Amino acid sequence: MRILAIDTATERCSVALQLDDRLIERRADAPRGHADLILPMVASVLSEAGLRLRDLDALAYGRGPGAFTGVRIAVGVAQGLAFGAGLPTVGISDLAAVAQQVSAPGARILVCMDARMSEVYRGLFEQPHDSALVQAAGPERVDSPAAVSAAGADMFAGSGFAVYPELRLLAQGAPIHDAVLPLAGDIARLAVAKLRAGQGEPAHLAAPVYLRDRVAVPKPPG
Repeated sequence: MRILAIDTATERCSVALQLDDRLIERRADAPRGHADLILPMVASVLSEAGLRLRDLDALAYGRGPGAFTGVRIAVGVAQGLAFGAGLPTVGISDLAAVAQQVSAPGARILVCMDARMSEVYRGLFEQPHDSALVQAAGPERVDSPAAVSAAGADMFAGSGFAVYPELRLLAQGAPIHDAVLPLAGDIARLAVAKLRAGQGEPAHLAAPVYLRDRVAVPKPPG
């Protein structure tokens, strides 16, 4: 299966081209400018593979949660590219992409990503012993760090653990991967399973997942 995956939900901008067992990746860590970086990365991986967009089977994207503008960039680019090439799309949770990066068979991973405004995006994931991929073990939420529970997790990942030290107490000595950010390569791997299960969607149905509507803290009066 040939899948192009893109992600711009965090400060990491990444693109990956999954060609059966081969993966071609590009990434850049930048606080802004993802809209300028993403299309040259797409062109670069396609050029290396000697393919055009219309040669692919689908286009995957990080659907969030993450930075409001970043998630919108990924969805917009995915829609435009997929529509022009007549490709189906599949949105993948950025929290799941983080869990996939650190997981192991039998693991239960609590992912907490910094959501700003003294909150974290969080989700619990597990990797069955008979699978190479993680799956959700509960709903994704946005919460204050104080409201987060370890929920039986034995691995911990995400920028929230670096930003909010109180979250580290939940690990009780278990591994914490606090520098992990989503990668398009993991989004591509997770997308393969969804596409094989018939969960691809037309480009116009590509949609972000923000988990909250507030994107800024209002200034106090005066």
